Amino acid sequence: MADPRDPRPLIGEPLALDLLNTRWRAAATRDLLDDLDGYRIWLSSAGLADRCPADQASLDAVRTARSALDGLLLAAEEQRTADPAALNAVLAHGRIGRILTADGPAELPETDGPHWLAAWLAADDYLSLLAQGAHRIKRCAHPDCILHFFDTSQNGRRRWCSMALCGNRSKAARHYERATRA
Repeated sequence: MADPRDPRPLIGEPLALDLLNTRWRAAATRDLLDDLDGYRIWLSSAGLADRCPADQASLDAVRTARSALDGLLLAAEEQRTADPAALNAVLAHGRIGRILTADGPAELPETDGPHWLAAWLAADDYLSLLAQGAHRIKRCAHPDCILHFFDTSQNGRRRWCSMALCGNRSKAARHYERATRA
């Protein structure tokens, strides 16, 4: 459940994309991860507040993961070969441990330190999204929008982060353009 203090226009995407969407454009580009207060809001919205520390080291690790993800998605958008080294460096800080619980086998993320947990979980989530289909990871088609989403539509043709926001703005702009030409 999203934190009511979260000001972002798109919340609730898979963790890797939700981390990317901590940067968005309103009148100007905004960044939820500018400070620890914003980082705490993101942790809360992502459901990680009780699992991850909200300190400067953790914020720095999450920014590192976001930068790595941003670089990979930019390379994909530009149709060039991506360098996975930055994301692999984040992933090197953790692994999945297997344990046996009273309920049966379970997987437990283990990281070099608690400050890497949120960053590692986001990087690991990106690998899961790739396994489901890299073509479903998309950037909003509106030219002024920098948000990303995972297209779960049956035909894979979703174009907008939100039909109510960017889709409507694009339709209104096309309508205005047609009306002024007539």
